[in-house]
Amino acid sequence: MTTKKKWSAKVDTDSTHPDEGLFKKSPTAIAKALASKKVSPKGAGSGMRMLNFYINRAGKNLPEGRRQALEKAKSILSNIIAEQKQSSAPTKNSAAKKTATKQAATKRSSTKKAAAKKITRTASKKSSRTIQPMKRAAKKAA
Repeated sequence: MTTKKKWSAKVDTDSTHPDEGLFKKSPTAIAKALASKKVSPKGAGSGMRMLNFYINRAGKNLPEGRRQALEKAKSILSNIIAEQKQSSAPTKNSAAKKTATKQAATKRSSTKKAAAKKITRTASKKSSRTIQPMKRAAKKAA
């Protein structure tokens, strides 16, 4: 009976470049290495996917002690990712500020348009007010 090879055996990626034996190191060393730009040029999220893939690929063959160490590395890496997101929050705030600025500009322009309409209406009312007394005076004279 032949065993069927799993799809994960064929996976070949160029997005992450871990050192040989990285997953045999301490959880802290694994997390720091996977968060680095050298190993994960696309960011720490890519390193997290690699770690998950390694754990899943090892499956039942992974000793319990090693699995616990890798799970600890996942936890540390998750904290690193959260810190990176927090430190990049000002970038998101600046995007929110840009949106708020655009909304304020739109509001100002609509306010200017409304003011222009109001001036036009007021001018037309004034002209009709000056015309009406003239009509009345013309009727009285006639």
